[in-house]
Amino acid sequence: MPHRPRIPSPGRRTVLRGSLLVPAAALPSAAAPALALAGRPEAAWGAQVGSVTASSALVWVRSDRPARMLVETSATESFRRARSWYGPLIGPGTDFTGTTPLYGLPAGEQVHYRVTLADPGDPRRTGKPVYGTFRTAPARRRDGVRFLWSGDIAGQGWGINPDIGGYRVYEEMRRLDPDFFLCSGDTVYADGPLEPSVTLPDGRVWRNVMTEEKAKVAETLDEYRGNFRYNLLDRNVRRFNAQVPSVVQWDDHEVRNNWYPGQILDDERYTEKNVDILAARSARAFHEYFPVSAPYGSYGSSSPRSRMYRTVHHGPLLDLFVLDMRSHRNRNSPNRQADDTTGILGAEQLRWLKHALAGSRAVWKVIAADMPLGLVVPDGATDFEAVAQGDPGAPLGRELQIAELLRFIKHRKVTGTVWLTADVHYTSAQHYAPERAAFKDFAPFWEFVSGPLAAGGFPANALDGTFGPDRVFVRAPERANVSPMESPQLFGEVEIDGDSAELTVRLRAEGGGVLFTKVLHPGRVGQ
Repeated sequence: MPHRPRIPSPGRRTVLRGSLLVPAAALPSAAAPALALAGRPEAAWGAQVGSVTASSALVWVRSDRPARMLVETSATESFRRARSWYGPLIGPGTDFTGTTPLYGLPAGEQVHYRVTLADPGDPRRTGKPVYGTFRTAPARRRDGVRFLWSGDIAGQGWGINPDIGGYRVYEEMRRLDPDFFLCSGDTVYADGPLEPSVTLPDGRVWRNVMTEEKAKVAETLDEYRGNFRYNLLDRNVRRFNAQVPSVVQWDDHEVRNNWYPGQILDDERYTEKNVDILAARSARAFHEYFPVSAPYGSYGSSSPRSRMYRTVHHGPLLDLFVLDMRSHRNRNSPNRQADDTTGILGAEQLRWLKHALAGSRAVWKVIAADMPLGLVVPDGATDFEAVAQGDPGAPLGRELQIAELLRFIKHRKVTGTVWLTADVHYTSAQHYAPERAAFKDFAPFWEFVSGPLAAGGFPANALDGTFGPDRVFVRAPERANVSPMESPQLFGEVEIDGDSAELTVRLRAEGGGVLFTKVLHPGRVGQ
């Protein structure tokens, strides 16, 4: 896309300056900072940017003590003619994290920023700045869009391994210099404790960086905070965050495997059995550790200010609909009920999604789903975790809600819908078509799956024929929980050309380039 200026990825001073190169061992303790420390405030956990629009963004940082957050932005790395933004006073109430909103930014331009933390009692006492850069969303169609997606981080016992350079895939993604990264859930594994070392089937030993919070399942607010903080110990993640804005959604492992609202646990590892209490603690930590524009509210509240699902507008070519398929679902079950108004989205979220899709004027409407549609994901011997349950006949259970949505998209003539997901720890491409389906009142569409980003790989799931999926491509291990030392990690890339508006999906493997490519054409049905 020649019309949009790009920055060279390797060797950028903005990304590599300062504490972003501090090794994990030199970071502050993973525990909450002391309230009184000698010296100056430090931001060794790096910076992040999220909620990027054509004119605004949200900058995140974490301090090692109480501090005032100060942000400067500039069109150049020299920070000549810099603009200053005075952020919040950071303290223990948010685990010493804070965000500062930026407004009035130029559309489709590179923005350089630096974050400085100041002693609240003496503003002249400031710490070493941390630097970053990002691109605002374009105002012009001809500028195009390119982003990456994946999910599933630090799962199945595979954490940060210093022997292999940590989460190396983040550096590979950073060098692609995308406009943003969509993290499709399972951003942490709060229910997955780590061991210091694991012996692989071939005799090699996997070593994990350990913290107190990763030695047990998370239950307290501080333990959830420690899980979200863990991935920031990795230098690759901090460098990536300093260059690539994020759009983040959650799924189950931010709280507990396969959870649903109202669940009471039968798990001896937990002293707190009420999942709603655990989910509330995780939701608070999630909002503290990611730069998301919707502030934390009461868990389960219907207020838009506290919900996870949202629309991200990224110029004339792309609207991204970020779903929450966890917080509003009904209980996991055999999923064969003939009437189901709650489903996996909940009635309110389904109404929002219909309205948002119908009102979208973007060429492409990408639906970011934290769980797949036609892949059978079991929960134990009789229950099911996602939408499908393996019955290829007419829609039942949660499939009824998806059928209603697909029917709406067809009859309202909503064009350009593409589904992206992760969760199952392999990569694949499924095409759904009514001529192959038991339910036929929908227009054909594609679903693309990627991940894991830093977790165990698993064999491919079975397909459910209700919506007529055809698995056009799949790359998956042959056994369960293959470590990142044995199988490459996986992510996807989406590029929308500014001239033709064609959308290209590339399924990628760490160190292995492109595994599969599909080009979709705007305004067409069936692709």
